[in-house]
Amino acid sequence: MAAAGKENVFAPWKDDAAVPLIRIDQVSKRFGDFTAIDKISLNIYPQEFFALLGPSGCGKTTLMRMLAGFEKPSGGVISIDGQDMVTVPPNKRAVNMMFQSYALFPHLSVWDNIAFGLRRDGLDKDRVAARVEEMLKLVQLGQFARRKPHQISGGQRQRVALARSLAKAPKLLLLDEPLGALDKKLRQETQFELMDIQEKTGTTFVIVTHDQEEAMTVASRVAVMDQGKLIQVETPQVIYEQPNSVYVADFIGDVNLIPGSVSELGGGAALAWAEGKPPLLGQPGASLAKGQNATFAIRPEKIAISAEEPQDRNNRVQGKILEIGYLGNLSTYHVELPEGPVIKCEVGNRSRVERRDFTWEDEVWLSWSDTAGLVLAR
Repeated sequence: MAAAGKENVFAPWKDDAAVPLIRIDQVSKRFGDFTAIDKISLNIYPQEFFALLGPSGCGKTTLMRMLAGFEKPSGGVISIDGQDMVTVPPNKRAVNMMFQSYALFPHLSVWDNIAFGLRRDGLDKDRVAARVEEMLKLVQLGQFARRKPHQISGGQRQRVALARSLAKAPKLLLLDEPLGALDKKLRQETQFELMDIQEKTGTTFVIVTHDQEEAMTVASRVAVMDQGKLIQVETPQVIYEQPNSVYVADFIGDVNLIPGSVSELGGGAALAWAEGKPPLLGQPGASLAKGQNATFAIRPEKIAISAEEPQDRNNRVQGKILEIGYLGNLSTYHVELPEGPVIKCEVGNRSRVERRDFTWEDEVWLSWSDTAGLVLAR
């Protein structure tokens, strides 16, 4: 029995008995001599909100287009709900796709845009009307039903496109950079609306994005991609706190990277980084060996800054403040070490800016716990 006040955590990928909705098995896609997708294998489960994340050209959109049926794999198998999709055309798949441009019909009202696919399927008027009203209620646009797309805001058009995509109750909804056209504040608000709608409908969502914050906010799991390969597939927390490579650590959020070599391995890992300086201690990444080249990764918010040398931490370095950035809720300090690296740390602003403790050119100490950083193979 679960403890009072605690809910079961949604993690079907940890359950050996769970059956994936999508199976991607050794899938490749080549365009002439160029390999866009290189032998990817991946399972996505029912009711997941799954994110494909990576820079432009990494293959994420190509993988989504293969799920939709707009591209055929050069090798491997894609199955959805147990059915091999290789010979199934896009219009016969229980899949819908929402494009970044929304692709709404400008001459049709919000109501008619949502109804369009249902009418194409030959549903009777009463069923169409009931489903459209259900979708309007879901996306909270009932009062805008008779307006044309140009008469509503960008965020509202995004919700119309979402309602139209969900109206036919697909097993899988693909979202291609769906929030890219929105300004930052509206994009952040809409992220939570997307999560709420996905949870209410129980539809499996797969979102393609290059926006790390967006992927980390909405997704149950994130697949970080590069050059047609999956680099790491994990929950947002694991991706951020325990990246499996320097690439993932550097791509997700801010990170300080200090090169060196592994000097000790045991319960943790020690990285020799500067002659005559104590090694940096951190958690070991996979496949480390003593003496090999490695990189120490530490997030800026895990670093403390002080005027006096801290005596209670093994990881401590001294340097001079080069730059200060004021971001409202926090301040960032760029501290240059005599050994060469510039370290960034972030401090929450709990007092007014005129009471800042440090200023430019100050000599300061940076410190962090033995478990705050990671030693990663390069």
